[in-house]
Amino acid sequence: MIYTIGIIVSFLLYALIGVFLSKRVKNSEEYYVSGRKGSTLMVTGTLVASFLSTVSFMGEAGFSYEGYPILLLILVIFNATGYVIGVFCFGRYLRRSKSLTVPEYFGDRFQSNKVRMAAAITTILGISAYLVAVTQGGAVLLSEISGASYPVALLIMWLAYASFTVLSGAKGVMVNDTIMFFLFSIATYISFPYIIGKAGGFPDAIIKAATNPDRPDLLSWHGITGPNAYMGAPWEALLWAIILGLVWSAVIAISPWQSSRYLMAKNEHVAIRSGVWATISIITIYLFLHISISTITTVNPNIKPTEKVFIWAAMNMVPKWLGVIIVSGIMAAALSSCASFLQLIGSSITRDIMEQSRNKTYTDSQLLRTSRISMIIVSIIILLIGLWQPPSIMWIGYFAATLFAASWGPVAFASIYSKKITKTGALWSIIVGFLGVVLGESLKKFGVTLPVYLNPVIIGVVLSSLALYIGSKFGTITMEEKEFQKNILQRPIEPNEKEEMAVSKRYPFYLVASGIVIIIVTFIFYYWPLQLAM
Repeated sequence: MIYTIGIIVSFLLYALIGVFLSKRVKNSEEYYVSGRKGSTLMVTGTLVASFLSTVSFMGEAGFSYEGYPILLLILVIFNATGYVIGVFCFGRYLRRSKSLTVPEYFGDRFQSNKVRMAAAITTILGISAYLVAVTQGGAVLLSEISGASYPVALLIMWLAYASFTVLSGAKGVMVNDTIMFFLFSIATYISFPYIIGKAGGFPDAIIKAATNPDRPDLLSWHGITGPNAYMGAPWEALLWAIILGLVWSAVIAISPWQSSRYLMAKNEHVAIRSGVWATISIITIYLFLHISISTITTVNPNIKPTEKVFIWAAMNMVPKWLGVIIVSGIMAAALSSCASFLQLIGSSITRDIMEQSRNKTYTDSQLLRTSRISMIIVSIIILLIGLWQPPSIMWIGYFAATLFAASWGPVAFASIYSKKITKTGALWSIIVGFLGVVLGESLKKFGVTLPVYLNPVIIGVVLSSLALYIGSKFGTITMEEKEFQKNILQRPIEPNEKEEMAVSKRYPFYLVASGIVIIIVTFIFYYWPLQLAM
């Protein structure tokens, strides 16, 4: 009962914040990009919160519990680099464009409504699939905690995130994301010593996990071996982690729910600093979460479904007050992602599809009203799909996210650095990359087993790159395109540039220092106990 009360209180808090901030939304820029006034803390909060979701705290936690915690951490080493790569190689240029949506940027860069429309449609389809996975994860959590049926829990989940998102748009999403970021970060860090203590204390808990006969080689780099292993040979498992890690790095760098957060930053320095802090946050959260998850296998090896492992720990391995924080934190991770996804879908439908297809410019009041109606309609469709489609939290989320690495990756980076890309190449790159991933996944559905190096997203990236190259042999590059690219390549100078630069120059040191601390923590809590076990 106490866990349900904690979730309800957090729901009410987020809704009240949405109602309060909705009264401060005066124009479309405030609704879409929070007036471009985001601080380093706010942008970091919304970057991490929109990335971490039930896919992280339930789907991936279950994957670790099944036997692959270190494999997942190897993947995270690669994917966390997407924040630094993304902000330096794409995000800061996106911010300079002053666009309200990422598809708008593509349309302006290539002076093409078709490119903008293709980017908008892939945004809506890809993010909608991800939104289904995250919403279902939140509903599974709520159902487990409250005892409500899954359909009722799904309805409550829908009401919770749709309410404050529809009312306040990006302004409410950013504030709530920051609160949620603190909540699930605290839950992860504080739960670590309690879970380790319940599993036998340090270093015994980790030694027991490493020598667990039910999951042999649990803490090895390739994951478990034996009859329950399902990731193939060790080299296949490692190659999978590296490939998916690089793919997720691209997703973090250019996907609409990550790169659009930089549009909210008050200046370019804030965007860069936020990317650095997000990198540090993601690595530390994953490190503490998955080391603790691996020790739960020795306490209860039979949690079903495995996605509930962190929820089980919250209710059985930590004090009740901390359990409430953990459960509320997992729910916050779900809500923050749902809110970001819904806001982006509504923005793209209104700003990128309806305005462009009707060749009509809406007033601010019309944009706000139409965006809110679009969000309500989309959220109802997501609710119905969630009721119809059985939950598959991690794998639906992975499929939806990797669509963007294939369909947007090549054209996003080329749009900044290449002077030879035409609108024809950009259009077909987006379309073919998207279809390539769908084709690869369809082959798997029909029983075709693809080798690990032919992951559907690899097929999509190759086809997208070929389409970009071949398509750019056709068409011409207009003066408007050249001028737009020239403008975004010029670094803006802030009125207080000297002070801003002095602060930003400290960040390479922060990144190096945090890397050293993470190495020390990894040595103490993983390498040293593993050597004792061996």
